[in-house]
Amino acid sequence: MSRSGMHSICKWRLPLLLALLAHVCSGFYLPGSYMHTYSTRDKIFAKVNSLTSIETELPFGYYSLPYCKPPEGVKKSAENLGELLMGDQIDNSPYRFQMNINETVYLCTTAPLKDHEVKLLKQRTRDLYQVNMILDNLPALRYAKQNNVNIQWTGFPVGYTPQGSSEDYIINHLKFRVLVHEYEGSGVEIIGTGEEGLGVISEADDKKKASGFEIVKFEVIPCSVKFDPDKMSKHKMYDRIDPVTCPAEYDKSQIIREQERVSFTYEVEFVKSDIRWPSRWDAYLQMEGAKVHWFSILNSLMVIFFLAGIVFVIFLRTVRRDLTRYEELDKEAQAQMNEELSGWKLVVGDVFREPECAKLLCVMIGDGVQITGMAVVTIVFAAFGFMSPASRGMLLTGMIILYLFLGIFAGYVGVRLWRTLKGTSEGWRSVSWSVACFFPGIVFIILTVLNFLLWGSSSTSAIPISLYFILFALWFCISVPLTLLGGFLGTRAEAIQYPVRTNQIPREIPARRYPSWLLVLGAGTLPFGTLFIELFFILSSIWLGRFYYVFGFLLIVLLLLIVVCAEVSVVLTYMHLCVEDWRWWWKAFYASGTVALYVFLYSINYLIFDLQSLSGPVSAMLYLGYSLIMATAIMLSTGTIGFLTSFYFVHYLFSSVKID
Repeated sequence: MSRSGMHSICKWRLPLLLALLAHVCSGFYLPGSYMHTYSTRDKIFAKVNSLTSIETELPFGYYSLPYCKPPEGVKKSAENLGELLMGDQIDNSPYRFQMNINETVYLCTTAPLKDHEVKLLKQRTRDLYQVNMILDNLPALRYAKQNNVNIQWTGFPVGYTPQGSSEDYIINHLKFRVLVHEYEGSGVEIIGTGEEGLGVISEADDKKKASGFEIVKFEVIPCSVKFDPDKMSKHKMYDRIDPVTCPAEYDKSQIIREQERVSFTYEVEFVKSDIRWPSRWDAYLQMEGAKVHWFSILNSLMVIFFLAGIVFVIFLRTVRRDLTRYEELDKEAQAQMNEELSGWKLVVGDVFREPECAKLLCVMIGDGVQITGMAVVTIVFAAFGFMSPASRGMLLTGMIILYLFLGIFAGYVGVRLWRTLKGTSEGWRSVSWSVACFFPGIVFIILTVLNFLLWGSSSTSAIPISLYFILFALWFCISVPLTLLGGFLGTRAEAIQYPVRTNQIPREIPARRYPSWLLVLGAGTLPFGTLFIELFFILSSIWLGRFYYVFGFLLIVLLLLIVVCAEVSVVLTYMHLCVEDWRWWWKAFYASGTVALYVFLYSINYLIFDLQSLSGPVSAMLYLGYSLIMATAIMLSTGTIGFLTSFYFVHYLFSSVKID
């Protein structure tokens, strides 16, 4: 083919590719679930998730209580890895709606309540357990007023206990309000329906109109109503009954008592709404104190950037001045200067001496690279909207998958650092295996201890044995081989050469007025200052059942944390070298890694002052165990950032000085 013909093809290929890409991109909607349209009288089934409580943080199955079961039997929905680890147990329910049909429906009447059922219902009521219902992938919303302030909750309580009363009442009548948006498409066809994944919308060839109704909000008003069980039990499931009024008097409410027969009913009202389907999650993602959140984060960013900038500018000027003075002298003057001056120039023969516990350092750096990579990629994807709250468990599932596949980088960095410290590749397999097992081993031990506590409580958040085998298989079949492959590549990579030789006899370190660990301990406060405000919102979303979806903020905070960790570690390393302390390796790691200590202490503070309602030793152990896993991951990540930055700084500093 002639050159002009090739040029003509290439000339048209790019516009054609761009047009095709634009068409494909316009066809995908990325909030995390399909747009499902319904026609009038289409049947819609609600689902139920685990019962949850901010009092205990121990989820339980919905059907652990004597609720009505669907006629076809209880069937579990398909759950991903993240949902299983979070304790979600999504089942089908008997609650059935018909699009645009307002009705009041009878479900069932229980057998006389037995002693153990009464005790369980009372316990779940006193522990403030919430029933979590889902319709078209939307959680049920409930509005309550406290101190003249409207509060939004997801789910509704199992029951309630009137103030000053010893009696408990069960919620047995639900008023549902389903907001729907009438969808009228012009030449648009919806391909596929479902609850999770990507919705694909394409232009129909025949330009036909696709119309229907989309569910954009799901509200519930819970009531306790005393029914006549003999009269109600004559009805069949889904029989229509007269409208029910929620009573204000307790004697007309359904008490929880032995031998009581409880009748369950519900009513549904469909209301047309202007809310469009892409905006239906806005009501759930509104965070309390939004202005405080914005201004606090902005203020934190400005202060930390200002302090870090001042420290870094002063530091650069000091180092530049030392290097300039040192390089302007001839060799004799440099030798005389080495004898007269003190500081980082005197440790030139010891600065690259092998640190204590070199293997452990390599292992922790390798795991830190893996955790940091997982965090950065996950938060970037979440910030761009690829991990929607509509896809339950996807965030945790994505983090686990990323961690498994990033094992290749962990093995590479750990073994290459090992080669640099030892000067040989001997023992790289042991280092690779240690990298693959260190952090997962810590997590496995903590989760196993917590799991025994959860098994004893019969909680749905207990990890089943089958999931243990799945996690073990994922680790052994994906993470370990990739880590070993990364270690092998690390042995083939060029070793990092030191710019100076190391003396055979270590230099004596001068005595100091105060221990160096005090400086290392204090260095962690600066990175913690960038993190603690966002940490409050993250802990609130995890333990108070709130949605966290400000990943843009979190991405900014993460980038800022990386910068501050690097600067703090470099400054502290320079300060130690200036006082002739050449043992900088571990101090560079912990200078930024000590932020994890403050994170764990803050978690304890949050437990004491913000989770005052948390009851029971099992709940406290669960909280502290997960906090310890989080703190360990933060220590490895931030310590790795600080160490690698300090290593390249020291390498650059001593390679800039002409020394025989």
